Amino acid sequence: MQKKHIRIMISGGGTGGHIYPAIAIADELKARHPHASFLFVGSSHRMEMQRVPAAGYPIAGLWISGIQRKWTLRNFLFPLKLLISLWKCRKLLRAFQPDLVVGTGGFASGPLLYQASRKKIPTLIQEQNSYPGITNKLLAKRALKICVAYDNLEVFFPATKIHKTGNPIREDLLSLSDKKEEAASFYGLDPKKKTLLLVGGSLGAKNLNLMMEDSLDWLVEREVQVIWQTGSVYFEKYQKHRQKKGVRVLDFVHEMNFAYAAADFIVSRAGAGAISELCLVGKPTIFVPSPNVAEDHQTKNARAIVEKNAAILLPENQRSHFQMHFERLLEDEDLQEVLSHNIKKLALPNATKDIVDVIEGLIKHSQKP
Repeated sequence: MQKKHIRIMISGGGTGGHIYPAIAIADELKARHPHASFLFVGSSHRMEMQRVPAAGYPIAGLWISGIQRKWTLRNFLFPLKLLISLWKCRKLLRAFQPDLVVGTGGFASGPLLYQASRKKIPTLIQEQNSYPGITNKLLAKRALKICVAYDNLEVFFPATKIHKTGNPIREDLLSLSDKKEEAASFYGLDPKKKTLLLVGGSLGAKNLNLMMEDSLDWLVEREVQVIWQTGSVYFEKYQKHRQKKGVRVLDFVHEMNFAYAAADFIVSRAGAGAISELCLVGKPTIFVPSPNVAEDHQTKNARAIVEKNAAILLPENQRSHFQMHFERLLEDEDLQEVLSHNIKKLALPNATKDIVDVIEGLIKHSQKP
């Protein structure tokens, strides 16, 4: 018989790609179990320490960070940070007494899931990428279930533990087809003209912004409207371009559903969360993966889509070829239709519900009658 009030600990952070799925999973669990208790665990001084409380959940911070790829003095502190984090996670687990622990990636999930598995608490990993990070690869043997978004991850994880669920996506992206005119009006754009959306993450992407600045006049000459998300770090430098006709320069896109609905074409980084959203949105997309991420996983994510003829891949070091790729896409309506059709086929819109189904199954199985 299942306990009346379930208790869940969730760890995911460092980037929005880890934080958003963690919050989405908590929201779905809370919708099903209104009296459930939650405790998030993150890395101190990272963005989850603000984003999670803003979503209405308590969070405990760990003094933890990864090993730097370039050798620095900070790496000497890693063993000490890990030992302290393991000790704190043990204390948190003892105090909170969770029914299950979920890890969505990030450095904090390592010590938490490790300690939970040692205490025989059920653990679940939600892996967003086509190429798992080192933390999840190490934890895979201890986790009871692993929810993934891509095929062929048996190379990294035990096949018997894998559930292909997809990555959680924003609920407001499920119905965009009838919002084109409303979205164009929201941005002050002409719904009859083609619109390009460029997104490079909340902080922004230096080389994507340089690419857009180099191509902006070229796009305006072709009467292509632009919604350009520069990121907060670069907004001051590029806001001057707001004077150009049909160009909207934003530091951050708060109404992502409108941005996607207004767009006919999208240029994006290839983080797992962005790809999951873009599969659902179904617009012709050019991926420009960030090369500055662990194990170059964004390029691997993008290739998994491009191999299905569902998007165009433009390596960052070839950004000077953007105009060539975009002109081909702009002029070839058949290519637009093929890319749109194929990327939509990869969408997994019920990911959050499917992940929570797996979580509930684990809790039910683990609780004694």
